[in-house]
Amino acid sequence: MNEVHKVDRDLLLALIRDGRMSLTDLAEQVGLSVSAVHQRVRRLEKQGLISGYVAHVRPDLVGLPLTAFVSITPTDHAAPDDAPERLAYLDAIEACHSVAGEESYILKVRVASPEKLELLLQEIRAAAGVSTRTTVVLSTPYEHRPLPL
Repeated sequence: MNEVHKVDRDLLLALIRDGRMSLTDLAEQVGLSVSAVHQRVRRLEKQGLISGYVAHVRPDLVGLPLTAFVSITPTDHAAPDDAPERLAYLDAIEACHSVAGEESYILKVRVASPEKLELLLQEIRAAAGVSTRTTVVLSTPYEHRPLPL
């Protein structure tokens, strides 16, 4: 991130820590006026460096205590590589990563129970024509860490 000015980097770090921080608080942190901070944040948004603001919800408190990583491999290697599109309708899939290695993609999924995970795996296999390998998460010491800017 050498091309990003130090003030912009400081703004990004502050917003990563607290996306709801007021412009006044941001201005105090970086030593600029509120209007200058507002202009910089808008510019960072327009440049795509800030792509949105989110609330992190505790999955266990909304009935989704089971997290798993599902590696998928096409059963027919001649078939189109369209698994992400075929699986996009499944709300239980939180993330889909294209990876190097034996698998084509790794999916992060959240479900209510082992039974729901089993049903989801069956649906993934049928919808995308893939085989799966699943790793169930036992605990998550940390997640959503700030980028190392």
